[in-house]
Amino acid sequence: MIERLTHRWRREVAEQAAAVAAGTLAPDEAYAAAWWPEDFVARIDGALERYERDVSRLDPAHDSAAWAAVERVVVAINAADSGQIETTTAEELAGYIDDALTDAGVDVEALTRRRGVDRAELTDEWRDW
Repeated sequence: MIERLTHRWRREVAEQAAAVAAGTLAPDEAYAAAWWPEDFVARIDGALERYERDVSRLDPAHDSAAWAAVERVVVAINAADSGQIETTTAEELAGYIDDALTDAGVDVEALTRRRGVDRAELTDEWRDW
């Protein structure tokens, strides 16, 4: 399975904190803790963990189950977001949702085409971020 974004975010926060403590990174250059505070990361992590479980059980031949999983994770991310998600993070989350489906054997290009949307619009129907 692909690496969950929240694992990378936590790693970046820890690496930057260590670099600040070691004096190799100026505190004002350490952005990760501001972009991904732990309470936000924990909420997003829970949503992505449930999504991974959902897609691991999918039958790639059933579009409705794939779309339901996408809707659930996007709605959960909407609920978890407290204005923390900016453009780069939004793009990473949408990409992760696509990648997880692909990793589960879903042809996302065909899935979105059958629904009449572009692949880049996979999450748009429910997305507030």
